[in-house]
Amino acid sequence: SLMVDVTGQTRKEKVILPSSLQGTKPKTIPNKKIEDPVAGKVSTSSLATRQDLTGFYLIPPRVTFGVLKEGCTYATTVIIKNIGVNFSRFRVKQPPPHTGLRVMYTPGPVAGLQVELEIEIFAMVTGGKDIGLEEVSHDIEILTETETLLLPVKANIL
Repeated sequence: SLMVDVTGQTRKEKVILPSSLQGTKPKTIPNKKIEDPVAGKVSTSSLATRQDLTGFYLIPPRVTFGVLKEGCTYATTVIIKNIGVNFSRFRVKQPPPHTGLRVMYTPGPVAGLQVELEIEIFAMVTGGKDIGLEEVSHDIEILTETETLLLPVKANIL
């Protein structure tokens, strides 16, 4: 419990959770429910009454690259974690080329595990600006069986 410390005494100060645990589920768009006879369903009687048996969680829920030098390539890793009891599949809708973003991952089912998505950005200025920062902002769409997750990615190109 968060109300007591390891010695069993009542806590005097509030527990501060890490930012990765403070977030909620990422922005999602629910898909229309389609019955898929191939999808792995758990039919255990203790779980039969639960409705939310599938779902994914992104760690971190958003990516901010900061200020990038034009002409360089930068990368970071995002973990997509299956928080449901069923194995689920997902696919990533690749961003348009003008954003400079690319997502690399290994496709396949995610059965109670996690998969790493490598988000790569090639910093390029697309506008007619000569001096200053150009902001790149895009929501990467991750399509799952039940919903579409949106991973916001932001960067400033110098």
